[in-house]
Amino acid sequence: MAVLIAARDAATTIGDAVASALAEPQAAEVIVVDDASHDQTGAAAELAARGDTRLKVLRPDRNLGPAAARNLALGATRAPVIAVLDADDVFLPGRLSRLMARDGWDLIADNILFLPEDSFELAADAASADLDGLSALDLAGFVAGNLQGKGQARGELGFLKPLIRREFLKKHGLHYDAGMRLGEDYDLYVRALVHGARFLVSHRPGYAARVREGSLSGRHATADLEALAAAASKHVGLVSGHHAARPALERLAAQVRARLVLRQFLDRKAEAGLGAALALAIAPPSNLGPIARGVLRDKLALRRPAPPPAPRYLLPAQSPSRA
Repeated sequence: MAVLIAARDAATTIGDAVASALAEPQAAEVIVVDDASHDQTGAAAELAARGDTRLKVLRPDRNLGPAAARNLALGATRAPVIAVLDADDVFLPGRLSRLMARDGWDLIADNILFLPEDSFELAADAASADLDGLSALDLAGFVAGNLQGKGQARGELGFLKPLIRREFLKKHGLHYDAGMRLGEDYDLYVRALVHGARFLVSHRPGYAARVREGSLSGRHATADLEALAAAASKHVGLVSGHHAARPALERLAAQVRARLVLRQFLDRKAEAGLGAALALAIAPPSNLGPIARGVLRDKLALRRPAPPPAPRYLLPAQSPSRA
């Protein structure tokens, strides 16, 4: 198995990620792509490995973005199973052996423990959490798990970090869309499920994600949203009009489009003033609703600041305590 870590300016966290991957006996290779970092990300990864020859650090001469960096790592291994690990996250002890013991999958993931940076030490105890259960995700269920409901936050199943069988990717010509820097995982999983991937998910936590103050509301570039909107639109065309997943795919494409239109409105306002932005809002008229709702939502959010991050699981479970 190969663990792929795309990293940029992650010198303060990459050591924990690398150490957690190398602690797993099933990890025959750990491939870090130091994606044109401005800090000592690559050196920090090598220091954490302490001479372990399973670590390989690739250093492209320009910034590729997470999707293209993962493709580079994929091309550097022939391992039959790959696992993706973000540079500020960690595997929980025994994760890979537990997942590999399961049969009948092309992708298999487990629960994610989201932890604020100031309590990340809780990650060490989460692997023994009394949670279990295995379920299968189909395309309709996966997409629905990424939708935003009325008065609710967006679903987060796209954050899952499955193990993926290389043979399945090769058979269907699948890889990350190198042009995406937002939602690249979601996009790959959708295309895999369209091709009939068997996607299993365990509720037992095996992956811990570090959450920084304010990170959940961080702004993405408009070009990133444009690429995600284009991908979501393509996804609709991958299934027939009668496919069970079609309504969810259409809803998600509409929601991403609404986010993009709002961002374009705010960009136009900053660049050319309110008049120019209002012209965009009414041409076409269908822009007006998403923009008005988005502006109102943002104004209400300013009045009700988001609470600081708290420990939580991605899949339904009792939140971990600090005790």
